[in-house]
Amino acid sequence: MLPELDEKIVRERIAKRIALDFDNGAVVNLGIGIPTLVSDYIPDNVRVIMQTENGVVGAGPSPEEPDLRFIGAGGRGLSLIDGSSIVASEVSFGLIRGGHLDATVLGALEVDQEGNLANWWIPGKLVPGMGGAMDLVTGARAVYVATTHTDKKGRPKLVKKCSLPLTGAGVVSTIVTEYCVVRKQSGRMVLTEIAPGVNLEELLANTGMELEVSSDLCLMKGTEEEVCEEASK
Repeated sequence: MLPELDEKIVRERIAKRIALDFDNGAVVNLGIGIPTLVSDYIPDNVRVIMQTENGVVGAGPSPEEPDLRFIGAGGRGLSLIDGSSIVASEVSFGLIRGGHLDATVLGALEVDQEGNLANWWIPGKLVPGMGGAMDLVTGARAVYVATTHTDKKGRPKLVKKCSLPLTGAGVVSTIVTEYCVVRKQSGRMVLTEIAPGVNLEELLANTGMELEVSSDLCLMKGTEEEVCEEASK
């Protein structure tokens, strides 16, 4: 059995790990849900320019007392960092579609071993629309998936082949769950980091996609140990 974790710990662990991946000056868009938390964990010595679909370039973390004038595309309050801009929607999507984003962070219903992502619709359920996810996975240079390892029924969300309508085909670069980090390398999904207290065999048994285990498998950065060292196999 994989260890059971408090929902708050799950969300924070995923967001914190992704936040550690970005270089100084990166331009990043955050999707709704867990991805919105990433801006709260950017290291103090790194400046990341957060872009929102509804027209902010330079969005900061959510303040303790949100200003209702500044709301992100997912409905979460945000702050404005020095030098930020508020732009029209067509400018915002021009940045996305023009390939000016270094990365986007999105949630997932399913992600498979070919790097396909399904995150916008479950057939038979009403949805307000696909939003900008399809633009983001096409326009961003790197696509991060921030997701729990399994769904509420305990079924793997990292699957061999997506069964739900795709948001994008072959677009995923990195997957971060509460238990591991998986990166697409040379067309294969490679397990590169594993969380403390997680048994490798149990992790693989609860993962639908076929994973290649990195020879440099290490402990997940941003967790309690705060280091990446050789993990026990």
